[in-house]
Amino acid sequence: MHTESTPTRHSLPFRGADFATLTEALDYAADGETGTNFYSGRGQLYASLSYPDLRAQCLVLARKFTGLGLVKGDRVAMVAETHPDFLRVFFACQYAGLIPVALPATINLGGHQSFVAQLRGLIENSSAAVAIASEAFMPFVAEATDGLELRMIGEPAEFDALAESAEALPRIEPDDISYLQYTSGSTRFPRGVIITHRSVMSNLSGIIAHGVKIGEGDRCFSWLPFYHDMGLVGLVLVPVASQTSVDYMDTRDFAMRPRQWLSLMSQTKATISFSPSFGYELCARRLREGEAARYDLSNWRVAGIGAEMIRWETLDRFAEALAPAGFDSRAFLACYGMAECSLAVSFAPLFTGYQTDRIDLDELADNGKALPAAQGDGSTRTRAFVKCGEPLPEYAMEIRDEHGLVLPDRHTGTIFVRGPSVMSGYFNAPQDIGGALSADGWLNTGDIGYSVDGSLVITGRQKDLIIINGRNIWPQDLEYLAEHQDETRVGDALAFSVPGPESREICVLVVQCRETNANRRVALIDRLTRLVRIEMGIDCYVELVPPHTLPRTSSGKLSRSKARQNFMDSHDLAEVAAIAEGMSLKQASA
Repeated sequence: MHTESTPTRHSLPFRGADFATLTEALDYAADGETGTNFYSGRGQLYASLSYPDLRAQCLVLARKFTGLGLVKGDRVAMVAETHPDFLRVFFACQYAGLIPVALPATINLGGHQSFVAQLRGLIENSSAAVAIASEAFMPFVAEATDGLELRMIGEPAEFDALAESAEALPRIEPDDISYLQYTSGSTRFPRGVIITHRSVMSNLSGIIAHGVKIGEGDRCFSWLPFYHDMGLVGLVLVPVASQTSVDYMDTRDFAMRPRQWLSLMSQTKATISFSPSFGYELCARRLREGEAARYDLSNWRVAGIGAEMIRWETLDRFAEALAPAGFDSRAFLACYGMAECSLAVSFAPLFTGYQTDRIDLDELADNGKALPAAQGDGSTRTRAFVKCGEPLPEYAMEIRDEHGLVLPDRHTGTIFVRGPSVMSGYFNAPQDIGGALSADGWLNTGDIGYSVDGSLVITGRQKDLIIINGRNIWPQDLEYLAEHQDETRVGDALAFSVPGPESREICVLVVQCRETNANRRVALIDRLTRLVRIEMGIDCYVELVPPHTLPRTSSGKLSRSKARQNFMDSHDLAEVAAIAEGMSLKQASA
């Protein structure tokens, strides 16, 4: 590996994922000079792996895998750190016909044991033949695989030391399984989505040609984890399939030094980078007064936004804060996707910035209709949702009610999609496919939204919806109220419902709070209780918890389901209901 960055411009004729397999895509990219570059949290380039070098090393490692006795279709589990070793293992698996499984590289709150249990569950579910991890993660993997019959467990260097097989590598076909992409596990234990070469190449083609419109002169940058679909498909496979150089920063380094993202974007002159909402929020919040002028973000033409609910307020703050750096808000590109579709389903139009649809919130809660908010005296409760654009070509989208009937524009329902990259099923879980995928190829996304003028709008997850007294309450609305108090930050709140007496649901709002003064904490609880009552017309139990205690998924998103389960395990729900109702009476008499 070299320590000189790969070039942005090169002489290889551009091809936009018009390949049958990922191996063909890397074979072609290896005829050029572009590749991958890895930066430390301090902004120093520590490794550069061009596509020619990547291919050469992968072919050697593929023959070593074969020499170990692995055969086409065997699974290879590896902790997916942001490091060249992961790319070498991933693409070596492609050439050997093996199926890589990216394991999370984040030790979530809950600590050692929960992380080990998570690794063991993924390794068992995938029936992995080998497990690979760096020295830092090997103790966790060794513990997770204790008692399991794997062919080999080791660090990348131990696999590099193996003897090569003299046998020819297998022929890779488009319908072969390329890899397993495990879901984030926000509502249940992660499931392994089966991704074939054909399906992922179809999605890559749509992203490159229609979503982002990558061309000569583009360069990507990413701090997203390799075990997440946006990080893997969007910022590893898309660059390979488009012969584009890409620069990486570890996710953990970004969390500690988010401004390094901006610094490296300025240094590398990258044109494309994606982030969930919290990444833009974290950067804007960490900027010091007058600091933005130090950066040069004038080359940033696509600032992708997705993976979680998109907050227009966050995008506004980021754009305003980074305007002195030459950031153009028209670069924002809202999109929608999921692992079950390889990655992308829809994109907003390029170079227009984000577009919102402001609707009457009471109509949404009471009648499930997303009616435009009337211009008036401001007494109507409203909310602006970000439009996620039209589906990619060859993809179809429908909004359906609980009976399966297709709904017209501005009626909320479950989002169904169909297209060439929709999965064929879940690995080792055929029983889970029935409710998710129909015989004619329609995928139930589990998301709720509506369409307006051909554009998709996401309002939330079906399983997250809170129904109180017949009203549909979106947890994001409660969380927004909490996150915009002086004592809190974005990402500090989770809302959900728990069962109460007489089959009633109790609304709960759990808020991370850094305030230590007892009186001010009580005042915050009172204020939030009153706000929820005024804004939503419901009672709510508000609880303050210490910072960094809300549970997260393997991809780093807050886990509403885990928070709900933790709450029910640790609280007397009858007492919670009494307190919530008591607070309501207190507020009414005040």
